[in-house]
Amino acid sequence: MEDWTRTDIETFLAEKQTGYLYFYTPMCGTCQVASKMLTVIEQLLPDLPSGKADLNFLPEMAERFEIESVPCLFVLRNGVVQEKIYAFHSVPYLFEKLKELKG
Repeated sequence: MEDWTRTDIETFLAEKQTGYLYFYTPMCGTCQVASKMLTVIEQLLPDLPSGKADLNFLPEMAERFEIESVPCLFVLRNGVVQEKIYAFHSVPYLFEKLKELKG
């Protein structure tokens, strides 16, 4: 999964794209597990646009989108946050949530 900058995120939203965006911090153990899960999802849904961003460098995004904790996964349809996922549960759970974006 590619690291996105503030500009990448703003462009994705402005272009009203559909995909998912993962917010994390490097020292978060749960984030490390979530990252591994999303690596599998990326293989299962390779055509679905996705990015990740270290929230330590984007505090204004945390405030703007009211991110309560990390890991946090934004499910985006047409540039609009449809859902914020904090509990990743399992790869099948994430796959079910994200495969709907393809259709």
